[in-house]
Amino acid sequence: MYYTIFSDKIQNKMKYQIITYGCQMNKSDSERIAAQLEKRSYQPTDQTEAADLVIINTCSIRQSAVNRVYSKVKQIRLANPRAKLVLTGCLLFKDRKQLRGQVDEIWPAADLEIKPKNQSPKEAWLPIMTGCNNFCSYCVVPYTRGREYSRPTLEIIEETKNLVKRGCQAITLLGQNVNSYISKRQTIDNQEYKKVDFPKLLELIDGLSGQFQIKFLTSHPKDMSDRLIKTIAQSNKIPKEIHLPVQSGDNQILKKMNRGYTIGYYKKLIKKIRRAMPQAQISTDIIVGFPGETEKQFQNTANLIKEIGFSQIYAAVYSPRPGTAAFKIKDDVPSKEKKRRKRIILDLIKLPKKFSANKKSV
Repeated sequence: MYYTIFSDKIQNKMKYQIITYGCQMNKSDSERIAAQLEKRSYQPTDQTEAADLVIINTCSIRQSAVNRVYSKVKQIRLANPRAKLVLTGCLLFKDRKQLRGQVDEIWPAADLEIKPKNQSPKEAWLPIMTGCNNFCSYCVVPYTRGREYSRPTLEIIEETKNLVKRGCQAITLLGQNVNSYISKRQTIDNQEYKKVDFPKLLELIDGLSGQFQIKFLTSHPKDMSDRLIKTIAQSNKIPKEIHLPVQSGDNQILKKMNRGYTIGYYKKLIKKIRRAMPQAQISTDIIVGFPGETEKQFQNTANLIKEIGFSQIYAAVYSPRPGTAAFKIKDDVPSKEKKRRKRIILDLIKLPKKFSANKKSV
């Protein structure tokens, strides 16, 4: 185990606090770190002043999130100078370098094979992969979590079985891009598979005994295959709820974002999903104010939302992030305008959906 703190002699039931920022993957990592600490007799506390060890599980997706971590480190040092302070999670090299002198240790992300301390008895996060190969121009994940790594299928199956035995009713499979999951040479229940991709993994989990639901986050549109749509449609355990981030409704902006698909492709994908699952609830992510986004390009996004009728929209204003390709492009959309566009996008979620699976034009 790489956590050197774990080799310290533990006396009088030392206390730990984990502060988690960011996505569900970070929350899952924190559960695994907590399990390792409690295995070594640490006890949890939500009071920084009472903690012997404070761990900040960081997020680097936006610069504002990184700034918050810098501020939090100072707050903890003032509140509890005696506590050992550790950073982990998503950190760019330059942030690691700058923060190294302000904390006691910096850990890599939690090992996926560690058995977690699940926060809820009925729901669980289950990471099936980590990292990303897509290199969207606004995102630092490939630089903080590295390239894609998929967990062995058997490991995932066994963790699922254990969760179900303990009474877990909803399991969410996690990954930066779950539908690019691939695991080679697996022997499961005496059957050998040359490879297991995401549709096959879902089929295997769906076939397990027990009453539970399977959810997953996050899918990339370019990897949403016909097989995957069919698998979801035929599953008894997967809710017909699909989160499919489009990010923009304009082809030029999508190209600048390096998303790897067009709006025409995305619309066809939505049609396929709704033909297979007419009642499917489709949610999405939108970034407004990307460098160079004109009013017309923003309106293309608004029009796409009106046409498709998403069940939920997670909207964010573009934030320049050092280390990304987009950081080199002038951030020329004023902050006030970004906020206005975000308000418009969120208001559109209240409109009735107009998209038809039988619509001929795309």
